[in-house]
Amino acid sequence: MTAVAEQAPTFDCRADFADELAALARADERVVAVCNDSVGSSNLVKFREEFPDRLINVGIAEQDMVGVAAGLANAGFIPFASAAAPFLTGRALEQIKADVAYSERHVVLCGQSPGMAYGELGPTHHSIEDISWMRAVPGLRIVVPADPRQTRDAVRWAAECGRPSYIRIPRFKVPEVTPADAPFREGRAVRLRDGGDVTLIAIGTMVSRVLQAAELLAADGVAARVVNMTFVEPLDVAEVVAAAEETGTIVTAEEGLVSGGLGAAVAKVVAEHRPVPVRMLGVPAFAPTGSTAFLLDHFGLNATGIAAAAREALGRA
Repeated sequence: MTAVAEQAPTFDCRADFADELAALARADERVVAVCNDSVGSSNLVKFREEFPDRLINVGIAEQDMVGVAAGLANAGFIPFASAAAPFLTGRALEQIKADVAYSERHVVLCGQSPGMAYGELGPTHHSIEDISWMRAVPGLRIVVPADPRQTRDAVRWAAECGRPSYIRIPRFKVPEVTPADAPFREGRAVRLRDGGDVTLIAIGTMVSRVLQAAELLAADGVAARVVNMTFVEPLDVAEVVAAAEETGTIVTAEEGLVSGGLGAAVAKVVAEHRPVPVRMLGVPAFAPTGSTAFLLDHFGLNATGIAAAAREALGRA
């Protein structure tokens, strides 16, 4: 698959989340939504109009939201708890740990507008720690869809999996990158491009950008493999090991903290199975205030920055 052109149409995946959730609700009366006064930002206005008795708005009380969702799951419902990612994962971490994961409740935690999507609202609204926090909770599946199609697949999968899960739903618009024949399977990555010199592993909003970086590298004669990891937990260990063995160098890219996120998960597998150079791209500390585009460029999370990191990693190799 070739890189995504800068001019390719882009989409807000929250719309696909809401459409798929409504479709599930029409087919299964157990599907309900729980939110924290975030009906608008979660794109649940139409859901509320169609299913007024199946949207529970607890107000700005994230701990209560997760507790209510766990109670609904205990009663046989399939609750989707939807809120801005920084507040869902930060304020309600204890409830996610105890009421959902430890209790093994089938709750779908939907982190809206993660990463640095809130831009000018600053560090309090940036959700760069969420994957690190969620990875620390045993038994919690973590899914980071890269485009509208994967967002719909993730919502359907989460409704059917019967276990606790966290879906990171991007607000920052992204192009379609998933091939029509690509399966969506728990713990399985999607290889988007083959290459033998270096592997670029990304999640979410970074997938289209590493595809663009691969094109820049190809112009220099560097054949870059591109992997959309999709599931950070459980991670596709076989795909990471294959990347290490077959390309010898790995670069990871994520819109979040490098400590504890995708890069840390990949580095752990590499250290345990096949040590090779790994360069982790992401956010190293609290991000400043600025537009999302500015912040991504600031941290080198663009095609040019990713390609440069790959060249640096290859030099070290």
